[in-house]
Amino acid sequence: MVFEPPKRLVRALGETAPDGDDWLEKLPGTAQRAVALRELTVERVQVPGGRSSLVVLVRAADGTPAVLKLAPGRARPEAERAALAHWAGRGAVQLLETTSTEGVLLLERLHPDVSVRSLPEAKALLEAAGTLRRLWVEPPAGFSFETVAERTGRQAEAMRARAQTAPEVAPLVDVALAAREELLAAPPEHRLLHGTFRQSKVLAGERMPWLAVGPDPVVGECAFDLARLVRDRVEDLIAQPSGAATTRRRVKRLAESLDVDQERLRGWTLFRAVESGVRAGRVGRPRDAELLLEFASWL
Repeated sequence: MVFEPPKRLVRALGETAPDGDDWLEKLPGTAQRAVALRELTVERVQVPGGRSSLVVLVRAADGTPAVLKLAPGRARPEAERAALAHWAGRGAVQLLETTSTEGVLLLERLHPDVSVRSLPEAKALLEAAGTLRRLWVEPPAGFSFETVAERTGRQAEAMRARAQTAPEVAPLVDVALAAREELLAAPPEHRLLHGTFRQSKVLAGERMPWLAVGPDPVVGECAFDLARLVRDRVEDLIAQPSGAATTRRRVKRLAESLDVDQERLRGWTLFRAVESGVRAGRVGRPRDAELLLEFASWL
């Protein structure tokens, strides 16, 4: 089988490595070797797939359905492996092999086309939040995960640089950076976090109704993890005349349901929305940038 990467993956990797690298060029051979080593039968490449990895639906030699995931080093697949091993299937997809092949993960098969986004909005938020709560545990001692301070520090540098060349975003960037500094002054928790949690990252499963996939794990406070969920379906929020009020109610409801400080959740939601909006503008997605920055202005 020819392992052709989906267009969405090629486009996204182009955004994160504008100067290119050889991972995509080597991907067909890497996938072939990974399949042969595990004696897997390939069903299909998942399309449109993710923005940071190739996902292949396969069956093991005994017929067990599984997923083979291949990711470049900059997507931090070894951190994902360590987090999934630590969660051991509690709230997240389960690893099917303990041996480590760099950049290759063999995972249990969920229902790849059924996420909580298929549910009505209120139900989707409830199920997603319940799944996220199970992931917030003490980090393992044997792996050094990136911290919220480290990750947002890199992001803050990029935001400052963008504000120099796009002065129209500078006021929101200043507010977001000030919020980050205040939040980092006294973090209340030190938990293993999913890192990139949203409704589309929660898929239907057999062991449990809903399980999280695709973590980019980070260690820090729970409000940081929950912040990305606040802006889910941002295009729908923007289209509502009452979008700003709906957003503020969502912050309050999610904070109360997961026992997270409401102001800290609002602050991290603001920072993460501005960061995403600035990045979208930088890589040539002006519509996404407009939506995210308008959303951030409500906070």
